[in-house]
Amino acid sequence: MSGAFAAGHPDAQRADRMRAGAAVPAWLDRLTEAVTQPGQSTAFETMIAPAADARRSSVLVLFGPGPQGPDVLLTQRAATLRAHAGQVAFPGGRVDPSDSGPAETALREAHEEAGVDPAGVLVRAECAELYLNVTNFRVTPVIAWWPEPAPLRPGDPDEVERAVRVPLAELTDPANRFVAGYRGRKAGPGFEAGGLFVWGFTAAVLSWAFRLAGLERPWDPSRILEVPEQQLRIPERQELRRDFSEQQGLSVQDTNGQDEVDVP
Repeated sequence: MSGAFAAGHPDAQRADRMRAGAAVPAWLDRLTEAVTQPGQSTAFETMIAPAADARRSSVLVLFGPGPQGPDVLLTQRAATLRAHAGQVAFPGGRVDPSDSGPAETALREAHEEAGVDPAGVLVRAECAELYLNVTNFRVTPVIAWWPEPAPLRPGDPDEVERAVRVPLAELTDPANRFVAGYRGRKAGPGFEAGGLFVWGFTAAVLSWAFRLAGLERPWDPSRILEVPEQQLRIPERQELRRDFSEQQGLSVQDTNGQDEVDVP
């Protein structure tokens, strides 16, 4: 994990300015401390080296206070997209050459996709880069806190169907947790919350974050729900890689630390 930002770093300066007025919850402090400890793993294991043409990107894991307790910002991709239509994701995207680092990328994308003002976000940590061989992306999750959430403004409707803040209490409810089934195979942890079916990379990061933050509640990993067919639209390159059980990609352990399941 990459640690907290060094003194003088633009994100560290912004954090210093905001911290005095930002009531950061103890569980987020626990999460930040856990991901910045030397040698601390995300519970993910990268089994293969990134491809030479892997593209760098980052996502914003943005928590904030809400009317039903703390929540997290998620977006749903437009149903008309050729790839990953209707899938739920964190705001994020490819790194631009002009970006100072993963945090700037994630904040810029959150502004474009959900109308989040970067000036109002407290970046806590940049996590270790994760390689997703299915999509050929090297992804950096950026943990952040939104002290005073503003109304969301979803971006291009051809790309983003909606942006929602989902209560953590709903996501961590054992009744809303399961293992996602991908055409007869296990595809990692899943959630049903806020009218969303969350699976794949996004669900794996949430599951990991809840565990490290001390928010996870025991749930039944034997419960399997199939991924909706409309969310399985993938481009030709990825179609060739879709048999996750036969490749050593990104994996995550279930809540009991037992069987590993593949993550698309």
